[in-house]
Amino acid sequence: MRLKRSNVSDEIPTASMADIAFLLIIYFMVTTTFAATRGLDFSLPQEEDTPPMIEKEEAVLIEIQAGGALIVDQKPMRLEEILDYLKPKLERNPRKPVIIRPQQNAAYGDMVDVFDELRQASDKKGFEVKNISIPTQREIDMFWF
Repeated sequence: MRLKRSNVSDEIPTASMADIAFLLIIYFMVTTTFAATRGLDFSLPQEEDTPPMIEKEEAVLIEIQAGGALIVDQKPMRLEEILDYLKPKLERNPRKPVIIRPQQNAAYGDMVDVFDELRQASDKKGFEVKNISIPTQREIDMFWF
């Protein structure tokens, strides 16, 4: 008795694959819960009858003019005198801002000399200048009075 061999096809039937994928997508969309977006929870501070007094404190302004002349808080000063002027001010408030503002036609080297002098304050005078700021020309044009 001879058995008949059946020919098996080389192809995988994929006709219903798209239907199955579509049904799975619908199933997961229906069973998934959508969470509503919530805002941030925060509490406002209690209202006080007397608000705290904040002292106005101005920064130390070091202007560098063309030719290397220095003006510190509207007073002409030499480079060597800057640290002696800053020491009592920074002992009261070590985070007091020191702003270096060079004029447009001032030499770059003069600004670097002032910056180096401020950075070397701990070696020369025993205190540190922690908050040095050099505004850009754009900041000077936009915000300076």
